[in-house]
Amino acid sequence: MKNIAILGASGYTGAELIRLISTHGGMRIAALGANSKAGMDMADVFPFLRHLDLPSLVTIDQIDWTDIDLCFCALPHKTSQEVISQLPATLKIVDLSADFRLRDPKAYEQWYGNAHSAVQMQGEAVYGLTEFYRGQIKGARLVAGTGCNAATGQFALRPLIEAKAIDLQDIILDLKCAVSGAGRSLKENLLHAELSEGANAYAVGGTHRHLGEFDQEFSAIAGEPVRVQFTPHLIPANRGILATVYVKGDAENIHAILSASYSEETFIKVLPFGKTPSTHDTRGSNFCHIGVTGDRIEGRAIVVAALDNLTKGSSGQALQNANLMLNLPETQGLMMAPLFP
Repeated sequence: MKNIAILGASGYTGAELIRLISTHGGMRIAALGANSKAGMDMADVFPFLRHLDLPSLVTIDQIDWTDIDLCFCALPHKTSQEVISQLPATLKIVDLSADFRLRDPKAYEQWYGNAHSAVQMQGEAVYGLTEFYRGQIKGARLVAGTGCNAATGQFALRPLIEAKAIDLQDIILDLKCAVSGAGRSLKENLLHAELSEGANAYAVGGTHRHLGEFDQEFSAIAGEPVRVQFTPHLIPANRGILATVYVKGDAENIHAILSASYSEETFIKVLPFGKTPSTHDTRGSNFCHIGVTGDRIEGRAIVVAALDNLTKGSSGQALQNANLMLNLPETQGLMMAPLFP
């Protein structure tokens, strides 16, 4: 039994980690950190978890790290790097923030607006897109979870870029994300009256921070600069991401490449040609569904990917990585079926 600590346990991704680990069988939650709600019971913060026997929330400096095998860090960016740099050097860490995703400190400063305070650790971190970095993750001490939007777009595009099956200068990524992707902090534009019965584009024109991950990963695969056109949209739903990707290439060939690339992957399901997925079909699960169809314009294709932003896009991915780091079965605690309806 591996002892686990979760920092930022009072946020959505922290709560999702608790939900997943509660049925894991190989992990025990030994400490829950949440400075703003220290002293409270999880049942008071998240009543849906009251059936679990969980430790009370404490401040981070109150945690005894002696017997902790792995720590999930679900803190905001900037805070995360400051906290992680002070943790024991022998501790395995899965970071869910943005702080260690970008390998270049200058790129981090460009996209997040502040200099990185733990540059020596930034170079050590392994990018946590499990299906593509599995070998490195197994031996890592620090794994940086991807952005949920970045993960969705990469599942749709990475194999196609590697196979040179699409025009790298003509990639349009239109993405819809549920409101939980914005976190649990109170924000006026996320109030029910402001959000419900509507949808809006945001970070329009290439300002979304996850573009830093797309630039980094796609350019590395291609061996040349790749810049996708990316527009995210906020939708009035609690969970889910739907990415619609428009590319120039042969649709049937694209489908064949994706099918072959993911044929051995438990959590990535490529649908029959011509069928496209729904966020309903992945809700609450660690699965990603991908569909491909041809466009009416000859020589163009549409790739659609759906996943749950809190699970496969964040906490489920984090647990998948932690399983590898602790030499546990990769799928342990993650084979729950999606919630429907």
